[in-house]
Amino acid sequence: MIQIQQLKLPIHHNERDLEHKIRNVLQLNKKTKLEFTYQIQKKSIDARKKPELFYVYSCIVNVNCDKKQEEKIIKQAKKEKHISICFWDKENTYKLPKNGTKALQSPPLIIGAGPAGLFSAYVLTEAGYPCILIERGKTVEERTKDVVSFWETGVLNPYSNVQFGEGGAGTFSDGKLNTLVKDTKYRNRFVLETFVKFGAPTAILYENKPHIGTDILCAVIANMRNYLLEKGVQIYFNTCANDFVIENKCLKQVICKNTLTNQTLTFDTSVVVLAIGHSARDTFQTLHTLQVPMEVKNFAVGFRVEHPQSMINEAMYGIQKEQRLPAAPYKVTANFQNGTQSRGIYSFCMCPGGYVVNSSSVENQLVVNGMSYSKRDSSTANSAIIVSVTKEDFINALTDKNNCENPLIGMYFQEQLEKKAYLLCNGKIPQQLYGDFKVNKTSTAYGAFSSNTKGATCFSNLRGLLSSDMETSFLAGMEHFSHIIPNFNRYDAILSGVESRTSSPIRILRNEQFESEIKGCYPCGEGAGYAGGITSAAMDGIKVAEAIIQTYRKD
Repeated sequence: MIQIQQLKLPIHHNERDLEHKIRNVLQLNKKTKLEFTYQIQKKSIDARKKPELFYVYSCIVNVNCDKKQEEKIIKQAKKEKHISICFWDKENTYKLPKNGTKALQSPPLIIGAGPAGLFSAYVLTEAGYPCILIERGKTVEERTKDVVSFWETGVLNPYSNVQFGEGGAGTFSDGKLNTLVKDTKYRNRFVLETFVKFGAPTAILYENKPHIGTDILCAVIANMRNYLLEKGVQIYFNTCANDFVIENKCLKQVICKNTLTNQTLTFDTSVVVLAIGHSARDTFQTLHTLQVPMEVKNFAVGFRVEHPQSMINEAMYGIQKEQRLPAAPYKVTANFQNGTQSRGIYSFCMCPGGYVVNSSSVENQLVVNGMSYSKRDSSTANSAIIVSVTKEDFINALTDKNNCENPLIGMYFQEQLEKKAYLLCNGKIPQQLYGDFKVNKTSTAYGAFSSNTKGATCFSNLRGLLSSDMETSFLAGMEHFSHIIPNFNRYDAILSGVESRTSSPIRILRNEQFESEIKGCYPCGEGAGYAGGITSAAMDGIKVAEAIIQTYRKD
């Protein structure tokens, strides 16, 4: 097979144009009488000479010929300028590890049906290990109804919301599937192929920054669950892990409560995957009480910032609207010395053509996030513009300075922010124009564009939510980013607060075999502090499943 990189085509092209380009590059004219098939490896947009834009492809081509002819084709084609051509013989498929020898006393119990938990269950199932999956929330279909009801009425179900339920917190987001995690074992490819298997578009296998949107992701998650059920996985929804029985640093039982009936369920198990998500504060507290080793983890906080999508398109593409182009994303980052420490400020979970959503999961506390549907067709772009926070910030915010070494102080810091945000508008999303934030006054109306939100909003003054150091960094970042994206600091950019659950505030410690000091306990995913998004959480779930497979035998 032959790999061709840097194949450029104009924005207005079709499949036949790509095929014709490949044929010309490889000089497979009618005289050669050689046919070929191809597979797109990667597709991205080249906007370096905007507004002159191109799609750039990397393709694997299988020419109907022998090795000697293939060598001749490559030698001749290498005369093409700016195009890389070489042999391709890499095997890029994910493989399950070999089984271990230790006896399993009971099926592995997986706590949490987010990406980490689902993929842990999926890999164990494919390897022939029966397992049990419990989730405090509801199925994705029922959960969606609860989320929409909350956005419309403000009545929160603490067990079924944007944070909790089948699919995890990422289900009501942009559905971004790119990751910076190194992938020498092809786990990332396996995750994407699994999503395609259960209904995602095949384009996610080669797009530079794949996403599927919350609408498609919900359907994919439901299909994946139905497959697991068919394969014999026992799934318990509305089932919250309340306590753990640990003897001699070995896990023995997990005690759960049915959140609808209050019935107690006890699972005897010696292997537990803790894929609890970054918002499982009650579980964090229980694990800390039981002295499960954990530590403080730094994260970042800030505000959702909205701009007109047309403005972002013009900055990224040089044009405001082009039917063949997707809504443009952006990524900005900076670092400023502020007081005694250097703070990073950057965009996070950028949602082109998206919505700002009320993502609360606790009564009388408020947190926001961003979300896009698969078409990314709303009139605004939003991103969290966040500043890094550290243990020093958590300690400074503590009222009880005797609590400084508590590994949960980052969680307490989050709670303080979310309580203050809730009080600003009595549970509605508090908003403010950036220009008004700069001069410390409450906004009274939107400017040239309105906010796209899921959940009720009201105007307020967001000053004072963050510390003065954090506000200084946020303002410096917004002004700096305007040199990268013109008018990023426009007066009527809309701020929504507060974005505080960018990642887990704790890390549950584990060894190189992915196991806690508590034997049989496998901390996993974003909640345990080892991932940062849908794909990386899924990959971490796969790694933990592999560790279990390599330790235990199938009986």
